[in-house]
Amino acid sequence: MQSDFKPWRSKPKPLPSNQTNIAEPAAVDPIATEHDTPAPQLASTQALRKHFWERHWTLNRKRTSMIALVAAVLLSAGLFGLWYSRQPTPEPPTPKVSIQPKPKAPPIYSNLSGLQVDAAANQRPVIGVMIENSLEARPQSGLGEASVVFEAIAEGGITRFLALYQDTQPSSIGPVRSVRPYYAQWCMSFDCALAHAGGSPEALSNIRTWGTKDLDQFVNGAAYSRIQGKYAPHNLYTSYSQLAALASAKSYGPATFTSFLRKKEAPSKTPSNPTVSVAISSPNFSSSYTYDAKTNSYHRSQAGAPHLSIQSDGKQVQITPKVIVALVMGYGVAADKHSQYTTTGSGEAKIFQDGNVVVGSWSRANETAPFVLTDATGQAVALNPGQTWIVAVSSSGLVR
Repeated sequence: MQSDFKPWRSKPKPLPSNQTNIAEPAAVDPIATEHDTPAPQLASTQALRKHFWERHWTLNRKRTSMIALVAAVLLSAGLFGLWYSRQPTPEPPTPKVSIQPKPKAPPIYSNLSGLQVDAAANQRPVIGVMIENSLEARPQSGLGEASVVFEAIAEGGITRFLALYQDTQPSSIGPVRSVRPYYAQWCMSFDCALAHAGGSPEALSNIRTWGTKDLDQFVNGAAYSRIQGKYAPHNLYTSYSQLAALASAKSYGPATFTSFLRKKEAPSKTPSNPTVSVAISSPNFSSSYTYDAKTNSYHRSQAGAPHLSIQSDGKQVQITPKVIVALVMGYGVAADKHSQYTTTGSGEAKIFQDGNVVVGSWSRANETAPFVLTDATGQAVALNPGQTWIVAVSSSGLVR
């Protein structure tokens, strides 16, 4: 059966038997029923419901705020989770790989000059060229580019040079002249191939006997040529490349020799010998040197004027060696008027570098052995890298 019960109405009490139910009983508030207190009559169902919520939902404001806050947090977390789930999965970070730099190859230094060079330089032949120094020969070509230069008297007080090349390769060298025995011996100290235009009978015989690497122009004329502007015999020229090709054709191979002991440059702040003079013979061949602290080198002069050399690019520059070595050697003149020097054994040496001088000794065991330079205490003397100029003199008093 369908019930007529209303949750917010009280069940009417029965009237006494002696009373008659004349009118509809008044509405009773269910809450009032609990307390046996009559409730006011509500005008309508809507008003009754409003009254219910006002009476029964009695939570305070603080609790309501807390519930709202928790709901907001949960909603935010849900929204963030939804957003995050839709994000692309990040790639894992690429691990950093430590790449070690390739170690630099140690520097390579020229066996001949002591300067830093490429690896191929020391595999090339050392070429020695006899260069004339008569008045008609000046200015010479390629002389300033030589790594080592020997200077001595050829005959009649006229000096001549033996210029050695390996890490430098001038395109023009000359004038080329004849050889003497002592030049051939000095050349052999560096296992060099010797370029010359003939020589004294003794020298030519010695070259054959000693097994010198010979590049004589009289036999190998194709490597030499006569230039315009000078007359014979002062006009014979060659180049490093021509002579190196000739040495290769003769299977001479790379040079094997004991280098000069080298050191780092140490220019003096107070040079004790800023000038050097060498009275080797007459004024036309005597030389002087002026120390240049800026470049730590010596500007060479000859016959009272700068000694000029024509470079491969055609420019004329003053010759500026880094080191000057004066070797005191026994000197004489042979019957054919050619000079003679005692090139083995030992003797006094003066070594100029860094603006100062070391007075010591030179020694050489035999005709093909290297020169050994020592100071007054017998310690080996190391030389600056760069051009080394070696002059042979008959007395130490000729060098000041």
